[in-house]
Amino acid sequence: MAAEKHTGSGMTAELKRVLTFKDLLFTSIGGIIGAGIMSIMGITIGMTGRSVPVSMVFAAVFVLLGIAPIIIISGTVRIRGGQYTIVGMLAGKRLAGLFIIIDVATNISLSMYALSFADYFLAFVPDVPRKLVAILLLTFFWMLNMFGIDKMAKLQNIIVVALMTALILFAAYGLPNVTPDYLTQDFAPNGFMGIITAAALLYFATAGGQLIAGLSGEAKNPTKDIPRAIIISTLLVAALYSIVAVVASGVLPVAQVANKPLTDVANAVLPTPLYVFFMVGGAMFALISTLNAQLACAPKALLQACADGWFSRKLAYLHPKHKTPMILLTFYYLVGLLPIIAGFDIGLVANLTVCLSQINFMIISWNVVKLPELVPEVWEKSSFKMPIGVLKVWSRLAVCVGIIQLWLLARDLSIPMLIGNGCYFIFALIFSNIRSKSPEVNMEISYEAN
Repeated sequence: MAAEKHTGSGMTAELKRVLTFKDLLFTSIGGIIGAGIMSIMGITIGMTGRSVPVSMVFAAVFVLLGIAPIIIISGTVRIRGGQYTIVGMLAGKRLAGLFIIIDVATNISLSMYALSFADYFLAFVPDVPRKLVAILLLTFFWMLNMFGIDKMAKLQNIIVVALMTALILFAAYGLPNVTPDYLTQDFAPNGFMGIITAAALLYFATAGGQLIAGLSGEAKNPTKDIPRAIIISTLLVAALYSIVAVVASGVLPVAQVANKPLTDVANAVLPTPLYVFFMVGGAMFALISTLNAQLACAPKALLQACADGWFSRKLAYLHPKHKTPMILLTFYYLVGLLPIIAGFDIGLVANLTVCLSQINFMIISWNVVKLPELVPEVWEKSSFKMPIGVLKVWSRLAVCVGIIQLWLLARDLSIPMLIGNGCYFIFALIFSNIRSKSPEVNMEISYEAN
């Protein structure tokens, strides 16, 4: 199915289609590896001891089950507006409106990445104001993305190489020091439930690969490259995390590393120069790679939503040369900037609308079964073509994963945060129901055969 032709500026059909498989793979890896793994690894060691690598394998399986619908859809059609386009084509106008309001709020996490980077930076340069570091970092990547998606990708590739090198060095120096009784001492002290509970937490450290679905409109060959990049990056990072987990739990006594940052083990196994590189190239680069990837991907859904009339079409302006959504990039820059200026707590930012993002995933997962009916000719040629019964199984498994993750997220939120999430969800529902009735909202076809 071919997309409608447009002549106005700001339409997703005008985005530069320049991203190669390597660009998508590195962006996906950068989206997955966040500095959260530095603390989550220690927490999971506290849950299941030295069996964390087993939990990591389960986590990777859960992730691929959970994001399978996005992989299938991305491998069938070019979705120029990312997951917003998916919701619009599968679930209709109202849920597309609901999706975009929720999606805007979840990108407040940009401020969290900038603030967390500042915290690591202050360990080396303690006299610099924290807010200033976070603002300068966010401003740099906002400006970088203004100059084109290809510029973003080039720097992302360099960042990810440094990031992977830091983790590989940690593993290489640590593995020879792993205790011989690794499999017999403190292995799965809480049994299978401890392993699965840790896997559920590690899910959040491994699920960022689907982010690149938002770059479908800028990929050279999206239906081939995006699914491959998501699957390979998820498995690659999961494998690397598993090796890192062996070192993190096997060099020092479990009681000494449980619930402690990964940086404690790094300090024990790495020479000082490499430890500094690990802190910069590992912890700090993990944050900026995720920030860069998210800032590049986030505007694409809102760009299409503006083209569809949910918001003013003037906001969808693209730079004539770079084909970047300048106004929307600036909007997301402000979304990340304001919490920094206001002095929001990182924990508050992390929890804000965290449950709502799972609702968006479940909307996509439940409705993926409609894909063969919507694009029958394209589906026949899709690499992911399967019997409708099998597709339905994938769909329902993904929904189940989403429900489990939603429950795990919700149970750790305070009552005020739960109320806040609920109120925002109600606002999104009201907005989508009222705005969808406006004659200004016309959902264009923003998906097409590669």
